[in-house]
Amino acid sequence: MRRMPNFVLLRAFEAAARLESFALAAQELHLTPSAISHQVKELEAYFGRPLFLRRNRRIEPTPEAMRLLETLSRVFDVVETACSEVTLAPDAQVLAVHCAPSFAVKWLGPKLPDFNQTYPRITIRLSTGAEPLDLTRVQEVDIEISYGGALHRPGLEIVPLGREAIVPLCSPALLDNGTPLARRMSELTLIDTPLSRVTWADWFAANQLDMPTTPRPSFDRAALGISAAADGMGVVLESTRLAEREIARGDLVEVRSDAFAHFERETHFLSYRKNEAQLEKVAAFRLWLLKRAGVEAEDQTH
Repeated sequence: MRRMPNFVLLRAFEAAARLESFALAAQELHLTPSAISHQVKELEAYFGRPLFLRRNRRIEPTPEAMRLLETLSRVFDVVETACSEVTLAPDAQVLAVHCAPSFAVKWLGPKLPDFNQTYPRITIRLSTGAEPLDLTRVQEVDIEISYGGALHRPGLEIVPLGREAIVPLCSPALLDNGTPLARRMSELTLIDTPLSRVTWADWFAANQLDMPTTPRPSFDRAALGISAAADGMGVVLESTRLAEREIARGDLVEVRSDAFAHFERETHFLSYRKNEAQLEKVAAFRLWLLKRAGVEAEDQTH
């Protein structure tokens, strides 16, 4: 038996803390403010501590209440999603995809409308995280798209999503001064994305150029570094796949010279359980993803 307060009390608390008002929580839950107040007091008695500071005509959650609210909000989102899935058509399927954040934002997300149109009976439930999941333990996730590498476990299929060009990218406005590119690279602000498969030290060493010692802004996600470069902050060394939309719009251009060394890396990896490979939803997403990524059948690693 789970040790937790009554769900009704948690629901009243979550609404009151989120809205910072018993009256607004009462409206949302179709109760009276007095009922919300009594339910919150009962929850406070359960925890043995106050959850709100009562001010004139308003309430303020305590630090403990804010921590509880943060977790409860995530849990309620999951419960709401699970309940909505029950109402799907009998032949509908839900595919849970866990994905590296920048890949989700910059590449996969913009293409999902095409998947929805092609497979209208498969509903995508997308989550993101920087660290790869172990699909032999996390059974609620069907598909993993990881960055940098994949967890190799018995029973898992790992498919690289092709090699990606990793090049210097910047706003075209930063190159419109006629300066030779090798010299311009020593003048531009270098933007670090520490998880990149190729570092600025790698790039300057391969091109036999002295690396500038000026301070470099750093972003922990490729998506953030790409956006900063598009905004004109400087030059970022990143995957052209992740910067696909910015390049297509003309917001970013490659700092390109035939004399520069060219870098390509296998960067993103698809993982799924072998015993689920023939499930309709898994097979459909796998074929669609590989096609959109330009990975030919003969190039797949099994």
